[in-house]
Amino acid sequence: MAPRPLIPDALRHGPFTTSDALRHGVSKDMLSRKSWRRLFPRVWVHVDHEMSPADWVLAAVLTLPPDARLTGITRIQRLGLDHGPELPLHFVVARDHHIATDGIMLHRTDRMPGADDHAVTPTAAYVAYCSEATVLDAIIVGDWLLHENHMSLEGLVELACRDDWRAGSAQALWIRPYLDGRAASPAESELRASIVFSGLPRPGVNVEITIRGRRVVVDLAWLIWKVIVEYEGRHHQADRRQYLIDIDRYALVRTTDLAYLQVTTEQMRNIIGVLTRLHAALVAGGYDGPAPDFGRRFRALYRRIPATSSPRNGR
Repeated sequence: MAPRPLIPDALRHGPFTTSDALRHGVSKDMLSRKSWRRLFPRVWVHVDHEMSPADWVLAAVLTLPPDARLTGITRIQRLGLDHGPELPLHFVVARDHHIATDGIMLHRTDRMPGADDHAVTPTAAYVAYCSEATVLDAIIVGDWLLHENHMSLEGLVELACRDDWRAGSAQALWIRPYLDGRAASPAESELRASIVFSGLPRPGVNVEITIRGRRVVVDLAWLIWKVIVEYEGRHHQADRRQYLIDIDRYALVRTTDLAYLQVTTEQMRNIIGVLTRLHAALVAGGYDGPAPDFGRRFRALYRRIPATSSPRNGR
């Protein structure tokens, strides 16, 4: 008979509880050795296992009470959004239950919103997220949920008005007018939000235009002033096929009288420079409105959403 392995294979590939370890012949004393790493109370992992975001969520589930449900940005990230911090992990329970565990934020509510056996609905998660998000982050996350059909504006308003006592309801209604599900990426949402909060006119989003019989969709457009803006993310450079498509599109647009501004990931680090350049292009097209203002309203993008909207007036 082959000798029993010192480290059971079942415990090598993800988080497990102390009870799981005991069932596989690993005692509490053995868990204190260097082969294992404690993640949360009563939850361990083998030191050679590389934790994924899904593993962290599972580890939290194993340490939390069974009625805890995923919420907030953690719930939304599990839908596929790559934005926001991975820790702490956000859960909610519908009772008074306190924990103090690094890496986990357990929220308490008087009544659980819509949920399945694991998580609250994406809309409920977004309302919870709005209670602590910055304006810019809430726009990015809200746009993504709308674009991916995980949430609707009607459903958001309905929940926030019905549960006007719930943390995040007032903030969700405050942010609602700034959301646009046509935005195709978080970077596009960030650029549009920066434009709007600087006081420049709100652009059309993913606008379809026809040039020489060809249909072209541009990220942002002010056709009345003959200005369009395209955000060029890293995939535009890394993907050879996309790179060639872009070159062809640029050549086509340059046959028109449209001012064509390209904004790269690197340029977004100097958003004031981007908006100043955009303003100059708009002015050249006949825009006679105010220049971008980088004062209080613009700085509000990077602060938490004010809880000043009355949900009962949100419709």
